[in-house]
Amino acid sequence: MSEDLSTTGPTRRTFWGRLGHLLSGEVRSRKELLHELREAAAKELISRDTLAMLEGALEVSDLRVSDAMIPRAQMATLGADTDLPTILAAVVDSGHSRFPVHGDDKDEILGILMAKDLLYFFGKTTPPDIRTLLRPAALIPESMHLNVLLSEFKLTHNHMAIVVDEYGGISGLITIEDVLEEIVGEIDDEHDEDDEIPRIQPQADGTTLVDALTDIEDFNEHFGSRLPENEFDTIGGLVTAEIGHLLEPGETATLGRHAFLVTAADERRVLQFRVTSAHAD
Repeated sequence: MSEDLSTTGPTRRTFWGRLGHLLSGEVRSRKELLHELREAAAKELISRDTLAMLEGALEVSDLRVSDAMIPRAQMATLGADTDLPTILAAVVDSGHSRFPVHGDDKDEILGILMAKDLLYFFGKTTPPDIRTLLRPAALIPESMHLNVLLSEFKLTHNHMAIVVDEYGGISGLITIEDVLEEIVGEIDDEHDEDDEIPRIQPQADGTTLVDALTDIEDFNEHFGSRLPENEFDTIGGLVTAEIGHLLEPGETATLGRHAFLVTAADERRVLQFRVTSAHAD
């Protein structure tokens, strides 16, 4: 007698085969499609992680670059006249491979520096002029839809783009990782925060290393200070907002009675400060 495939078939299908079988009926709207996908997850035909990814893929076409970009105030860039040791320190501290490079004006993006292009100069006596190493910077409008940008990234093999507003001014930057995270959720790597490492680390010289993601409430409690807690959650957000731009490694900002020396930053945000306090606020 022939085998009844009505019971054994579905378990043998690939995921895409099962999904095609599930959606074999006429789906007339995105709402209906989402309903069918959620029903499939409820019946364990697809996993919850798969459902979340499919929902993200559907939603990304509704999002614009302005919804996912890193704002200009939080951009970490390198000046074109930055010396090689400072550049190398920024590369090592951040762990990232691409850095927007600006001229005298931070709104003047000259190009993108690839960290790997610096390898040729290791052991050389003549430091490079980083202007000669720059790759062209892709400029995109903040109104572009994310699904269109993802196609652009795939077509051009770019991993980063500079975002401009309707007047041609720099409004931020966006990476391919930012777009993918809208689909699959937060992507952790070896440079993301380790919750096991204390965010506030007193040093032998009397200074304190402070993670930029430290809650302002925790900062105030540790230092006995009274920095405002009502508008921002983290010390990095507060300092960035007060200064008006994202400080680069080696730069110092003063807030209240605290001096914040940036010891690490990437193209998205400040990562760590070395804090010196005269006394409590």
